[in-house]
Amino acid sequence: MRNYLGWVWTVIIALLAIYYMIVSIHLLVSSRRRRLTGYILYAVLSALYVGAFLTLRNQNAGGQGWLSSVNFAYIIGFTILHILVTVFFLVDDIRRVITWIVLKGYGISADRDITKMDISRSRFLTRAGWIGGIVLFSSFFIGIKNKYNYKIRRVKLKPGSSGAALAGLKIVHISDIHSGSFDDLEAVQRGIDMINEEQPDLILFTGDIVNNKTDEIYPVIDTLKQMKAGMGIYATLGNHDYGDYWEWNSPEDKVANLEELKRVITEDLGWRLLMNEHVQVERNNDHFTLLGVENWGNNMSFPRYGKLKEAYAGLESDTGYKILLSHDPSHWDAQIRPEYPDIDLTLAGHTHGMQFGVELSWFHWSPVQYVYKQWAGLYTQDKQKLYVNRGFGFLGYKGRVGILPEITVIEFE
Repeated sequence: MRNYLGWVWTVIIALLAIYYMIVSIHLLVSSRRRRLTGYILYAVLSALYVGAFLTLRNQNAGGQGWLSSVNFAYIIGFTILHILVTVFFLVDDIRRVITWIVLKGYGISADRDITKMDISRSRFLTRAGWIGGIVLFSSFFIGIKNKYNYKIRRVKLKPGSSGAALAGLKIVHISDIHSGSFDDLEAVQRGIDMINEEQPDLILFTGDIVNNKTDEIYPVIDTLKQMKAGMGIYATLGNHDYGDYWEWNSPEDKVANLEELKRVITEDLGWRLLMNEHVQVERNNDHFTLLGVENWGNNMSFPRYGKLKEAYAGLESDTGYKILLSHDPSHWDAQIRPEYPDIDLTLAGHTHGMQFGVELSWFHWSPVQYVYKQWAGLYTQDKQKLYVNRGFGFLGYKGRVGILPEITVIEFE
């Protein structure tokens, strides 16, 4: 019943958006011939939208190639165009209703001047909606070029008295590789080269190495295994690594897929996989601790396979610096901070910065911030810190608008 109502609302909203698009063409174009041209063009664009949607339904989430990229960009851009035009029209309708109520309340009839002003405002708002929608629509096509435009973000941390072992340590943090989405391994290689040029002591990966299935990673193994770090590479799993979003023939197939993925990570790539466990790393005649938990999400019904209590076992009296790998940043506020105040630094990913947003030196915004309080970059609460990586790969939309793929370089002073 709930799914049925969801579809009903979707159809109602879609029809409303189509209605507003048609009305906006009528309002902005005065010539009858040009209006007809506008209606025909809109019908063609709508048909292309339906075609793009049907094409993507026959592909999996990691569908590759330029056609998949263009289809995703077109669907998202065309949808946002409708949303903006609809929102601006709704605002204008609400404004006109309020104006009518006020005039009626004072017994004033709308004269010709008021009517002309009303139409002028409507055209202004309609133009604003179209201009904003077209700009965003175009940005999703431009963003396709950014999917391999890796950006190094540097973070300097002072570990304090408990972190003598970390002095001078350089860590590269990456997350959300999503190997099933890659369609240009030469471009991925450039990202790997950028990582190796940093000559990190440690590389830490915080999950989502595939989209759905282990076989997505096979073509990428030779590329990923080129990553080098003097003290090794440590990793944990993300929500996409468990096969939860794939229709398996049997539960046994799903289990076998996960076991094969763990084998690939540990044997073929040579990474140390931390599954609800910890390791102590000796350095500078001291030590620090790396902990890793399986996926644990506090938002949107994401799985909670992580068992931090198991990973932490035996560290109750340890006063050394502790770094936790946990894929989902919502874990930090929900459990890590309130229950484990001596975990100094948590590294996460998951959000991708929604692959869409604005990042300036003085302003950061993405729609994902309305779902995740901590969605990109460094966060500090008391003595604890969280860093959320924006993701090395991409999922769904084959591009990035304003939020570039990230390689994080963390240096301890």
